[in-house]
Amino acid sequence: MRAVEPPNATPADLIVTGCTVLVHDDEEGIGFRDDAAIVVRDRVIDAVTTAAAARDLPAVTRIEARGQVALPGLINCHTHAPMAALRGLAEDLPTEEWFNDVVWPVESNLTERDVELGARLACAEMIRGGVTCFADHYFHMDAVAAVVAECGLRAHLGATYFSSQGPEAREAALEFALRRRGTADGRITTALAPHAPYTVTDADLAATAELARAHDLPVHIHAAENRDQTDTSLARHGRTPIEVLDRTGLLDTDLLIAHGTGIVERDLPLLARTGGRTAVATAPRGYLKFAWPTTTPVRALRAAGVPVGLATDGAASNNSLDVWEAMALTSLVQKSVEGDPRWLTSRQALHHATLQSARAVGLGDRVGSLAPGRRADLVLVDLTGPHTQPVHDLAATLVHSARAADVRTTVVDGRVLMRDRELLTLDVPAIVRELTDRLPALTARHHGRRIQEYDT
Repeated sequence: MRAVEPPNATPADLIVTGCTVLVHDDEEGIGFRDDAAIVVRDRVIDAVTTAAAARDLPAVTRIEARGQVALPGLINCHTHAPMAALRGLAEDLPTEEWFNDVVWPVESNLTERDVELGARLACAEMIRGGVTCFADHYFHMDAVAAVVAECGLRAHLGATYFSSQGPEAREAALEFALRRRGTADGRITTALAPHAPYTVTDADLAATAELARAHDLPVHIHAAENRDQTDTSLARHGRTPIEVLDRTGLLDTDLLIAHGTGIVERDLPLLARTGGRTAVATAPRGYLKFAWPTTTPVRALRAAGVPVGLATDGAASNNSLDVWEAMALTSLVQKSVEGDPRWLTSRQALHHATLQSARAVGLGDRVGSLAPGRRADLVLVDLTGPHTQPVHDLAATLVHSARAADVRTTVVDGRVLMRDRELLTLDVPAIVRELTDRLPALTARHHGRRIQEYDT
């Protein structure tokens, strides 16, 4: 526990006091510190101490948080934020029809303004749900970066590209990544974002790997999303999607793989060999909705040393950007598929939601825990409601009883983005009004265009 300065010290920027704080021990176990206080200076956590020790410490902003739990901000490790504009548009469809008949025709209509409004709506939803950082993979990413800079969130951004767009799309994605890296006061990190092995050729994947190594950039890609993709890849090429990533050099980069429900046993030694440089993002709600027969093999990946972060995917497939729900579903689905109620425990789920998610997006040294020297990304969760009482096991209450709506306050980089459920950086009614006016043009499909063909 770090000492706190005497009362005549320079005021802290923010003190959150009287709360219970989720902490990680030296072995990364989850624990809780009662009647605690968090002291923030210069966007960084300066101390996690007792409420008594912080009582007389001056602060520019002080939040009394009795009855609340302070957690590291949740991280959405794979989403398509602007697709909040398409929420509920493509329902109850198999994957191929979802892409080819609805989503990819509609995405051919996208304008930069559509993307901006969708991103604004998504960021508002995530702030209200306790998400402080998201990894995004989409089009018109300068618009998304501008929204992030304005609203105060942290983001890991990559501009999607397909081989059908030609090499200039890959070069544009590189230019975006280099230009936006470290912007928004350091809150934006960037990645190269080839769409997937089934839409990007081996030659282009290899070129991406070379660019990533040359410019010290990570890569964010969909791969082995479902078992059908793995079976199709084996039938057509004799290799799994993970083996394609290995053959093209992407497993030698800092790589974030979205979904991975098609990862099979022969892939695990390749993933283990990366020594934790490869991570996987799991978004279980969408897999249930698409009726995929498998889910992300979290237990096997963890045994192989692969970090697994929590995600929602886009709201067009998931209908929600609720990482709280993703945390609970990950625990429940893993218990079901493993046939073992002792896996995934609530404390394990919280570890995936915090430190492992931070590592998955390359921020393991900055966020993911509440400790001195970490960026001040935190949320306060109100556990006074009837659905969270009584509390016999705090970890279980947080994972299986609490909801996104229980998040009272969201702080990123020491800046309060929501306090007592009031959003401070985004105007939701104005966003919804303009987006609603634009929906007829955005959702039109009579033109017969698609941005891509799903054939796997």
